[in-house]
Amino acid sequence: MRTKNRILLPLLLAYAPITMAQADKPNSTIVEAAVVVDEPDSRTTEAMLDVQQEKSALRIFLKSVQSQIVSAADAMPAVKYSFAPTEGEFKGVRTFGQQVKHLAATNHILAAAALGEDPPVDAGDEQGPENVRTKPELLEYLNASFAHLGKAIEAIGDRSIAVKASPISPLPASKTTRLGLTVEALIHAFDHYGQMVEYLRMNAVVPPSSRP
Repeated sequence: MRTKNRILLPLLLAYAPITMAQADKPNSTIVEAAVVVDEPDSRTTEAMLDVQQEKSALRIFLKSVQSQIVSAADAMPAVKYSFAPTEGEFKGVRTFGQQVKHLAATNHILAAAALGEDPPVDAGDEQGPENVRTKPELLEYLNASFAHLGKAIEAIGDRSIAVKASPISPLPASKTTRLGLTVEALIHAFDHYGQMVEYLRMNAVVPPSSRP
């Protein structure tokens, strides 16, 4: 993996402490990587954060994460979207296609909370729409989820837009912030990117971000 990949996650982690929990199985409702933010008193928040700088940084992270994840999803042949490891301790893990759809569904759910919206009905329990099945459909759903997350980032600092707590996030309602939810989504997405890379290499596909 190139240097930019090794730099991205530490930078994301600098925003807040994180709690990691592994949930490979399709029925899991646990968000694999989540961020916990200690919210300062609202009267001092603006003094501590430069909203435009935070948004600018998150735009860069979003672009990098989206580029690497979408290119990895596109690199896997359509016939391999049903692939899942079966040896060792991999019994019951998501297929490659399910990884992509779960990642996208979680983006949508957390972005909706950050924008004060109800969770998308078709996102289900982080599993995504049942009728999104083919590689082209999954790629479209994945890109749409990053666009949704981009809207959440652009809303940081906008006090006219409410923020909702999300049932899939470990952030309690009193600690939920738009910044926290968007960073959580990016960390979660990159956690699944690591799993996608493993699936690609098991099928003799070199991830685009690792190619010369």
